[in-house]
This record gives sequence, C-alpha cells and structure tokens, in this order.
Amino acid sequence: MYKGAKIAIGVVAAAVVGAAGLGAYNLVDAVAGDGSTGAHGEPAPLRTGPPTADEIKKTAHDFLAAWESGDTAKAAGLTDNAGAATTALSGYREAAHVEKVSLKPGTPQGAKVPFSVSAEVSYGSQRSTWTYDSSLDVVRGRSTGQALVDWQPAVVHPQLGRGETLRTTAGAPPQVDALDRNGAKLDAKDYPSLASVLPQLRKRFGEKAGGAPGVEVQAVPEAAPGGAADAAAPKTLHVVSKGKPAQLKTTLDAGVQRAAEAAVNLRDDASVVALKASTGEILAVANSKKTEFNTALMGQTAPGSTMKIITSAMLLEAGKASPGKPLPCPKYATYGMRFHNVEESENPGATFAQDFAASCNTAFISLAGQVGDGALAAEARDVFGLGLEWKTGVATFDGSVPAESGAGKAAAMIGQGKVQMSALNVASMSATVRAGSFHQPYVVDPSLDDRQLARAPRALPGGVAEQLRGMMRLTAASGTGARAMSGLGPDTGAKTGSAEVDGQPQPNGWFTAYRGDVAAAAVVPRGGHGGDSAGPIVASVLRAS
Repeated sequence: MYKGAKIAIGVVAAAVVGAAGLGAYNLVDAVAGDGSTGAHGEPAPLRTGPPTADEIKKTAHDFLAAWESGDTAKAAGLTDNAGAATTALSGYREAAHVEKVSLKPGTPQGAKVPFSVSAEVSYGSQRSTWTYDSSLDVVRGRSTGQALVDWQPAVVHPQLGRGETLRTTAGAPPQVDALDRNGAKLDAKDYPSLASVLPQLRKRFGEKAGGAPGVEVQAVPEAAPGGAADAAAPKTLHVVSKGKPAQLKTTLDAGVQRAAEAAVNLRDDASVVALKASTGEILAVANSKKTEFNTALMGQTAPGSTMKIITSAMLLEAGKASPGKPLPCPKYATYGMRFHNVEESENPGATFAQDFAASCNTAFISLAGQVGDGALAAEARDVFGLGLEWKTGVATFDGSVPAESGAGKAAAMIGQGKVQMSALNVASMSATVRAGSFHQPYVVDPSLDDRQLARAPRALPGGVAEQLRGMMRLTAASGTGARAMSGLGPDTGAKTGSAEVDGQPQPNGWFTAYRGDVAAAAVVPRGGHGGDSAGPIVASVLRAS
C-alpha cells in the first residue's frame, strides 16, 4: 500500500505541475521531505516565489545570531552577496571597533524584519554603548532557491549607503586653551602673531596636557579603485566620546606679548622675540606679517653686525683682542675682498670696545687672518648653541654658521655671507651673554613631554662673559644702540646690525639687547640702520618686561 500510495501521489504531482507550478512544487517538496530528491530520487526543483513567513523568520534569526556571535562566515553565507557581507561585517568588528553586539529581531513586516542593535564600541581607553534600529529583507536566492538576506550596507546601519564603510576614529586633536606663564588665556584674536603658534601647540601637546580628542563612529567613503577616496565628507553616526579640552601652560607672558604685537605693527614687516635669559623661556613672539610662516622663529637671513657678539667672544677667548686694547677702525679692509663700514666711517685711534660699540666692520676684518677657518663656527655651536637641534615645542630654525675661509670667513665675522639666523637665534645670543651660558629657548616646559633640550658643550669663560657684557653696556650707553636704549637703566646691553642684501637698496635692520634677565631681538627687512628701525621695537618689549 505504501508503494502504491507513493506512486499515486507522484502521478497527481506530475499533473499538478503541468497545471500550476507553485502548487506542484509545494506538494513535491512535502513528499520529498528535505527537498533533495523528487519522487524518483531526482533533484527537487529549486524553490521559487517569495519566501514563506517561516523562512523569513528563520533566516533573519540565523543571520542575526551568527552576526552577534562573531561568526562572520556563517552570517555572510546567509546573504545573497557573501563577499560584500564578509567585508562589511568584518569591518564592523575591526574598523568600527565593535567589541560586542546584541541583536534583537522584531516582528516581521512581510519580507522585512526590523531589529534593534546594541553595540559596545571600544577605542583606546574610550568606551560607549551604541544603540540604533535597523532592518533586513529576506529574498529568494536565484541560484539556490534558499531564503537569504538581501545584502545592503544599510543592514549594518540604516544610514550607511553604497560605497560607504564604518570607521571609528579619533577626531581632531583636542582643543587646547593655551595659557601664559601667569594663567592668562592666550587667544589668536587678541594676539594675532600666535595664530601660527597655537595650532602647533594643540597638535603636539593637546593630549599630554590632559586633553582628549573626540572619538566618533563614522560612515566614510570607501577608497576608489585608483586609491583616492570619494570627495564626500564622513558622516558621524555615533559619538563615542566628546573629547576634553586641555589647558596648556606656556612660557609666554601676555603683557610682553601685547607689547611685542604693538611694536611690530608699527612696521610693514618686522619680527621680534623676547626670552628670559637665565632659563631660555620664550616670553613673546611677534610678526607684523600674520602668515603661517612664523618669521620670528623660522626666518633665515644674515644677522649683520649682531654677529659680532659671537665674533667678539671668539676673539676674546683666543686672546686676539681685549676691550681696552687699541684696534684701529679704517675706512676699508681687505681679506679676500674689500670691506667697508657703514657710511665709510673710520676711527684710527679706536679700542676694541669702541669698535664693537660703533659696529666697525673693518676692525673685525683686520683680525680674520689670526683665527682658524673653523673657529667662528665652533664658537657659535659650542658656546652659543647655534646649529644644535633645538626642541622649543614649536617649529624653529636653529641658526647656521658654516666654517668658511678667505672672504667668506671675513664676511661671516660681521654677520654676512652664509651666516643665517632668525630673531629667536639672535635673542638667544644676547641671552647667552647676559646669563654667561647657553639656555635653549623653549615655549613649553620640557617636563611635559620629556624632551631633551639642546646643551652647548661649554659656557663662556667668566672673564670673557664679563668683558662682553661691558662692551654691550657701552653700546647701549653711548654707541649705536644709545638712542633706542635711552631710559632703560644701567643693567642693559645692546648690539645693532645692518645686513646688506644683494639687489636690496636698504639693508635689513637688526637690534638685540637685554635688560635685567630679559633678552630680545628684532629684525626689520629693508629697514636700514638697525638702531633706528629694529631698536625701538626691542626697547618697547624690554620696557614691558
């Protein structure tokens, strides 16, 4: 009877197949049991038509369970695009940093199954629970006849579009409230010259100063075949943490900075830097040109006769000169080429100190043959710290005094030729004389990030330092710096400079000086005599210190 019944049903099934495919299919499937064979042991026809309610429920359940458990391969295999699903679900764990996910299916609405998501996102020390609702559609697989999840990026998150992927990332570096040495807030609106400095401080020290960048889950464009990403901006889908601003204490002094800003703004082009001589702490940095390139810190130009501070230290240490020893100042001197003084001045009966105070070029040139070709470069590096790797906390040029011979050596002795410096470097020169030894300038205390400040191999010999301070004091009292330094008191020293530039009708004006424990330097391109152009800028800053 069992055999006859089976045949009878088969005949009926065949007849129904000819009349109505779907009904016949369901009947055959019922007889075949698992759908693997038909009435005569042949493969069952593929399922067709919309998935049944049971198929929809089971497929959604199995897919969500596999995704939740982290079985990406199984979950992707239950979709109609296993490759794309594998990439997206793997990225959900790895790129989106989802450590754990809970998925709860809702009541199916036809072939659509809504589900809720509770994802634990972990990024560094930041953690957050990300909850949202999504949905999936169940379709009939064309090649398998199985009920499968219709794979779309929106299954992972409803706002995820084609060509997008999830990524959890830290946002911009934390906002930094830069404070001056006394706790006053420094804002680029109030101190425009700091507009190029504050972003560097934010980037370098934001997190070290206690700040934290915001962390977000974003929908980002996938890379195009050529490697370039789509131009669309990332979409924030979830904020893991809002971030925390940092308060960064700097060495700057708001009052000195304000005076520096006002002083340089009287010129179309000028830069100034002020330092605390005994420590190297930068008190102010200002430029009249408010550009991303900070000339006061990064400028590279000949320092003119301010270089005679280093040249004098070299000559004094070598015993080639002393302040009271006669050293004539002729109109011209030749060493590889002919040199002259400003306005071709002369003083045949001058002493070395008077040559320094009057900024006599020819007197210094006359001693070029008595020092080695590398002596000036060594003095600049080993005593004044120039050319060493300064770690100030922001980008700086650290000075360059190359070893020269012939006319190049003579030119370097008066701050011309290949010698290059910034206002920061020249301010540090005065600070070294005032303190007796080099203290690398810095704007953020090195203890914050454990950076090692540059150290010069040796200090100025005590007697030489005292002689230099006396020569700079003479310059401030009765030499080329007297007009600018008037009224600043006895504990001062100065040096002027006028650096000639080929093709430029007026030289660059330089001035550096100290008052008490504060040293400063300014440069005015095409400013002419340094005492007249840069001198008043430095004096204004020193008065505010």
